[in-house]
Amino acid sequence: MLEQVQRIAIHADDAAVARPARLRVLRALARRPLSLVGAFLVAAFALMALFGPWLAPHDPTAIYYSAVLAPPSPSYPFGTDATGHDVLSRVLAGARISLSVGLVAVGIATAFGTLFGVVAGYLGGWIGGIIMRVMDVMLAFPDILLAIVVITILGPGLGTVMIAVGIAAIPAYTRTVRAAVLTVREQDYVEAARALGASSLRIMVVHVLRNVLTPIVVLVTISLGLAILTSAGLSFIGLGAQPPTPEWGDMLNDAQNYLQQAWWMAVFPGAAIMLVVVGLNLLGEGLREILDPTIR
Repeated sequence: MLEQVQRIAIHADDAAVARPARLRVLRALARRPLSLVGAFLVAAFALMALFGPWLAPHDPTAIYYSAVLAPPSPSYPFGTDATGHDVLSRVLAGARISLSVGLVAVGIATAFGTLFGVVAGYLGGWIGGIIMRVMDVMLAFPDILLAIVVITILGPGLGTVMIAVGIAAIPAYTRTVRAAVLTVREQDYVEAARALGASSLRIMVVHVLRNVLTPIVVLVTISLGLAILTSAGLSFIGLGAQPPTPEWGDMLNDAQNYLQQAWWMAVFPGAAIMLVVVGLNLLGEGLREILDPTIR
């Protein structure tokens, strides 16, 4: 009973400490105009991803034969493409697809990269050596080239793009987490837990992982934009989303032969990619400045 009360008290203390920490982060972001712009853009595209299908004026996959390559007008605010699809509806629907691909890819990279980084950093030895040598081999390939190799093996498609982009980003997470763990594992509280007989697994999960979350959060925010950009690039070359799926990269691929006669086909999906990536980078940079003690 006493142990349960102590655990409840510890969790209550952690929550009490976490609330002021979150408030400090929000206040610090509010003092950074560029970070606020990034947060606004990210929130806008998140809402677009959630409510885009209901906001779209037309079915994004419907073909309007009487309005092929129609310029922007009240009926089609962003115009139509060479097939007769409404560009605005496809941009709105594409927000959910592009953000979902980025989130799943970053989730894969975060899960495996954090696991490998914690194990390599805390255990070290031959296990850590093998993990880091594998990461070094993966880093020898550019991210998009490594993703293309994975897609070549598994076949094109959105699901494959998620896996490929996630795998390509694992080395960055592994190296970042390992560097943080190498510092944390020498702290007094880790030594105390080790002296009290805590297992390596418990120490890694309870004492090490929770204290290396800051660089992970910052890396997630920044790499999400890169994942969206990479997935759009893969769709642009025909390895990602397949027609008629409304994906921004695939829309740019369709627009490349009509740049002079139908500029709207490329401008609007290209602007969507640019704005969401810029927003994520501005927000990630603001979080890095706030949370990174070396910068403070």
